[in-house]
Amino acid sequence: MAKFLYTVQDGQGVTTNGAIEAADEDQAVLQLQNKGLFILSIQAEAAAKSPLSGIKKKSGKVGGQELAFFAEQLATLLSGGVPLIRALALLGEHGENTALAAVVNDISKEVSAGGALCKALEKHPKCFDTIWVSLVQAGEMGGQLPGALRQIANYTQSQEAVKGKIITAVAYPAVLLVMSLGVLAYFIVYIVPVFADIFKDFHLQLPMITQIIVDLSSLVTNHLVLLLGFVAAVVIGVKSYLSTEVGRLTWNQLQFKLPLVGKFIRNVQLERLLTTMATLIRSGVSILNTISVLEGAFSKNLVIQRALRSVKNDVAAGRSISAAFKNTGIFPGLVTEMMWMGEESGKLPDIIGVLSKFYVEQINQFIQRFSSVIDPIMVVGIGGLIGVIVLAIFMPIFQLSQIGGGAG
Repeated sequence: MAKFLYTVQDGQGVTTNGAIEAADEDQAVLQLQNKGLFILSIQAEAAAKSPLSGIKKKSGKVGGQELAFFAEQLATLLSGGVPLIRALALLGEHGENTALAAVVNDISKEVSAGGALCKALEKHPKCFDTIWVSLVQAGEMGGQLPGALRQIANYTQSQEAVKGKIITAVAYPAVLLVMSLGVLAYFIVYIVPVFADIFKDFHLQLPMITQIIVDLSSLVTNHLVLLLGFVAAVVIGVKSYLSTEVGRLTWNQLQFKLPLVGKFIRNVQLERLLTTMATLIRSGVSILNTISVLEGAFSKNLVIQRALRSVKNDVAAGRSISAAFKNTGIFPGLVTEMMWMGEESGKLPDIIGVLSKFYVEQINQFIQRFSSVIDPIMVVGIGGLIGVIVLAIFMPIFQLSQIGGGAG
């Protein structure tokens, strides 16, 4: 027996929280329904204690975890026999995120007026992308909406998990880099000029490394506004270039060729593509519609988007999926060969699912290695740079001490 935490509403509209023991979630839902209660949310006690479960923000932004939790709640209510309109009204009424609650209320009104859920979701693209819309549409057409919503929740959680691992791996080096740059800037702007004036007063012949650092400090302090303006101009120019189609395509191509991280970036994109593809096909979305959805989902990566457009045209012309992917020339042989095996065996979504798990493992291995290597490299590198600056400052001071000792 497991314990499930729930939030329910009785016939008078009174909301209560509690816990119930049952063999599984379905039995817990049934027990609560037999008492005449409307289920607002229910989950296992262990999941409720997880720091990532049921995350609710008070702000206006809707995160992936909140959307996954919304999908789970809606699937639970529908599986429990609550009508769709009533379920949406309850979730909109009791949502803690104001932005998501407002969107759900709008969706509820659309559905109440006779519209399909997928069409109502389509009117809110900032919250529900084409993947959401396609999966819900497939669930509605096949009469399996709760199952489709659970597929969405699982898919969203898997993508958020990958994103979270990447952010965690990058966060510490980023913070360390910013702090180190701050320390270096303080040395260059405030410390070096003080010693430079002292050296000037004593008319010392500075070592080359010291002279370079003094000149750099002088350049930064005397022309700070010009330097900031130059940096701002470069940033604006790069952003403007990347906003063009040619710029985005060039950047996307360059990403895959970057040393050390290029293969990792490609693996992240492949994992997302394969996971999304497997989820869509399993939910009953046709192959052509699946590729069309993927084409829209990769609008920020023109290399993959153009490849998917080519795949869609080839499949529409009668070519096999594996041959269409192979014809693009950008997907690894492992992907196209496994797709061929999936087509031959009639288990394409299962094979693609296995592939996506393979790339998840590749991503996890890279993150582990990256975290174990980058931290000591940054500590030694930044520490060495600061040490060079300190040594460059103190070398002339040693000269002064020798002069003073000789005079004595």
